[in-house]
Amino acid sequence: MNTQLKKGVLDLCVLAQLKERDRYGYELTELISKKLDITAGTLYLILKRLKDDAYVETYLVEGGGGPARKYYHLTPKGLECLQSKSHDWHDFVERINELI
Repeated sequence: MNTQLKKGVLDLCVLAQLKERDRYGYELTELISKKLDITAGTLYLILKRLKDDAYVETYLVEGGGGPARKYYHLTPKGLECLQSKSHDWHDFVERINELI
């Protein structure tokens, strides 16, 4: 898939997955990479930006025998962003489909 096409929708994909439930970074990478080629490094940069913008919050969960996992939780501001980006995405896809 074209990198430029993918770049514009990764935030939307991450926010959409967090709407379903809280997730940790590796889990998000595994889930999204089933459909789009994405590296963990790219995903963690997106998560950092989303956290800096207050779209997600984090919390730690102690693991049984392993290190604590950092979970990401969608904030109300993040939900608003998701709804806006989803609307924009559907509108964009509709317009492109009309052109092609």
